[in-house]
Amino acid sequence: MRRARPGAVPRTGGTGHARRAMAEKRTLTSVEVGEDAGGEQQPEPGSGTDARGEGRLVSKLWHITLSVSGAEAPLTEVRRGLEQLAHDHPFLLTSRYANDHAEIRYWEEARDLHDAAAVALRLWGEHRSSAKLPPWEIVGLEVIDRETYHQRIAEGYGPPPAAPVGVHPF
Repeated sequence: MRRARPGAVPRTGGTGHARRAMAEKRTLTSVEVGEDAGGEQQPEPGSGTDARGEGRLVSKLWHITLSVSGAEAPLTEVRRGLEQLAHDHPFLLTSRYANDHAEIRYWEEARDLHDAAAVALRLWGEHRSSAKLPPWEIVGLEVIDRETYHQRIAEGYGPPPAAPVGVHPF
């Protein structure tokens, strides 16, 4: 019996090209609400009900800062790749870059921190070929909820709000 992680492309023999083509067709998605090992998930306290009066899980906004780094690449190619990523993933707020590292900041809607982090950790890899991003590795990830983000800003801590929006050099 062969084990694989959920969502992994099955290995069916075939050529490596066919597997790569299948992998490139995958899209970035949020983690679905479903059943866990303990049974059906319950709505969070205060989550309300939907139109049918049934319980529902409420998603929250999470501020994501993703840092990537690697071998030097031409600045024009890094900028073009980040601009394409912003086009492919329209919720990107801002990207800052240099020839060997970049930082991407955006808002993600997810049920909890684990879901938001999982989506964020897939972002760079899943868009690497389509946006022609450098083959850099993720070297940092910060995921904070909206309230914490605004509290930090109000207290003068943390980065200022992401303005201007767009792709900018460091």
